[in-house]
Amino acid sequence: MSAELGDDRTRFADARGLKAYDGSAPITRASGKKSSITRRRIRNDRLNHVGCLWAFSALRASPGAMARYRHRRDERGDWHASALRNVFNSLIGQLHHCLQHRELFDEQAAFAATVA
Repeated sequence: MSAELGDDRTRFADARGLKAYDGSAPITRASGKKSSITRRRIRNDRLNHVGCLWAFSALRASPGAMARYRHRRDERGDWHASALRNVFNSLIGQLHHCLQHRELFDEQAAFAATVA
């Protein structure tokens, strides 16, 4: 994953840029009274694939990731791919924070809304 991101820590100014680059951030289009939320089709495919594998393996290793996944599946009614993409989105946001601040991964920060 780090090979796809590169060694320049300032390449992405914020986590939103990184999420858009890897394809985990949704696209929201609004016009008048209608709005639609879709997935990104133009993305870094290698980074997106690794991220999906990372999120899938985190379901077993991280209670926070599993809680976020179960919340999205059970309470929000998301499909597997959408719930997994949401977990990946949280992980990639925390990864950006870790790279910018040179800190270790913090599960409480990555899954703050679902981990009690």
